[in-house]
Amino acid sequence: KKAVKKLGILFRRNGYIRRLDTVRRETDGHLYKKGAEVRLVADTRAELSEIRRLLKQVGIKPGRPFSKARQWRQPVYGVVAVAQFLELIGWSPDEE
Repeated sequence: KKAVKKLGILFRRNGYIRRLDTVRRETDGHLYKKGAEVRLVADTRAELSEIRRLLKQVGIKPGRPFSKARQWRQPVYGVVAVAQFLELIGWSPDEE
């Protein structure tokens, strides 16, 4: 699928993963609110729109985008959605 290939290229270009810190979740409990997340980085609003369209096309719900360092970040939230995204693009932890 073209959408999957394009998402893989975008992620490998400058996307990143925020992992859940299970130790901190145990010690801080409900005070630690961070979860699993993939972030795709867009250089322009047009590229952000394309990323959001591609995610929806492959059945992944995009989170609310935000701007940072003159770029846009498009998050995908949740352990299941993150795993689905990474499996879809064929990414493995060995690539880090």
